Amino acid sequence: MGEAPGDRPILPHDVWPRFHHMGPKANNVPATRPMAEPEPEPEPPVLLDPDVEVPAGIATERFELRPLGPEHNAADHEAWSSSIDHIRATPGFGPAHSWPVEGMDLDQNRRDLEMHRRHFDERRGFTYTVLDAEDSDRVLGCVYLYADPTGDHPVEVRSWVSARVADLDAELRRTVAAWLRSSWPFESFRYAGLDPDGR
Repeated sequence: MGEAPGDRPILPHDVWPRFHHMGPKANNVPATRPMAEPEPEPEPPVLLDPDVEVPAGIATERFELRPLGPEHNAADHEAWSSSIDHIRATPGFGPAHSWPVEGMDLDQNRRDLEMHRRHFDERRGFTYTVLDAEDSDRVLGCVYLYADPTGDHPVEVRSWVSARVADLDAELRRTVAAWLRSSWPFESFRYAGLDPDGR
């Protein structure tokens, strides 16, 4: 399903409705007093200039990376929603992050994927779905490239795989780190689960 600098990081897959209009009686607000609308979350910063080519993905014997989009909605939703405990135990996810969220439905997930596709098109973040090399309809995980919220590196990378292919976690991180060094223009990156050198 990257984070951007700011008081509250923008998290991948973190688009389910945290704010609900609960009616005029919510929080004891008088019925005659309109409730203030929540301010929209800030957009992630642009990572690459328009003239820089963005890699379309990579392919290995076990998996392929392709830009994530709404066409992956059902398979993506099944992959993460069946692996919430495993993902929460994965480096880069956990108590400090509001995703994954139990109960997130397909419509909410689709909006999330549409957001990631828009960020990709606007070069604000690059999210790739991890597909089974032998079955492109089967989602195994996800990789996110967004601005490093610490400001120490141009980009932060996070990834997860579903519990059924938990052994792929380390291989995916190593493969993506090598791909970043060989095919992307970033001088450095921070990758949850890897040492500071991205190894």
